[in-house]
Amino acid sequence: MENPPARRRAPGMSPERRRHMIVRAALPLVAEYGAAVTTSQIARAAGIGEATIFRAFTDKDELLDACVVEALRPDHALAQLAAIPLDQPLAARLTEAADTLQAHTARIGTVLGALHASGRRSRDRHAVPPPAGRTAGASATGRTGEAPAPARVVQDSPPDQADATRSRDQAGTARSPEEADGTRPSDREDSSTQTVEALAGLFDPERDSLRLPSERLATIFLHLMLSSARRPLGGPQVSNDDLVDVFVHGALI
Repeated sequence: MENPPARRRAPGMSPERRRHMIVRAALPLVAEYGAAVTTSQIARAAGIGEATIFRAFTDKDELLDACVVEALRPDHALAQLAAIPLDQPLAARLTEAADTLQAHTARIGTVLGALHASGRRSRDRHAVPPPAGRTAGASATGRTGEAPAPARVVQDSPPDQADATRSRDQAGTARSPEEADGTRPSDREDSSTQTVEALAGLFDPERDSLRLPSERLATIFLHLMLSSARRPLGGPQVSNDDLVDVFVHGALI
């Protein structure tokens, strides 16, 4: 009787792929529980053993930092902007773009707001790991504990990058959540540049009839969208349709 052939094990994930998988599983939990989320909850969501998390990350703080970096990444928003059909009217294209940008800033606000509401304060930016997977110093692991209550995030206005965890440094200068949570200025500049380039492409079909270069219009549109997300508490909600209509057609009849 012949012995059955030995089963070959599937190749394991690379360290970077494993980290990315864990972060993607952790993000919804971080948005719900903030820093109170436990690594056992994250392990269950990812379908892995809890020890696997600590082979990929030094500690829970490093995992939370990676979640912040992932939330700030513009990749998903850029892909959606690139998928907007150019054969529809300009106003329709820009409304889709506005919805995409609004969803992106809401995602950022939800994650950072939950972390802030659960008591996590900004750490030294030099201690925060970049997305390439470098490790930071040790801290509390948070490996055990009962499932915490969801973090309470006050959302009187739509969550966004500026309102979620707005802070001030010792000199009194306002800092964005990206600065407070350790992302590098060069990363933010690259993200803004890529977003402007993607928006500029939406103006290409009308390039010959534009009042300003498409890159300039894209920059103005991005500023308009970010400003609209920072409406005062209790202020009226302005729809993306109205914003785009005034942007494209102006205020005069």
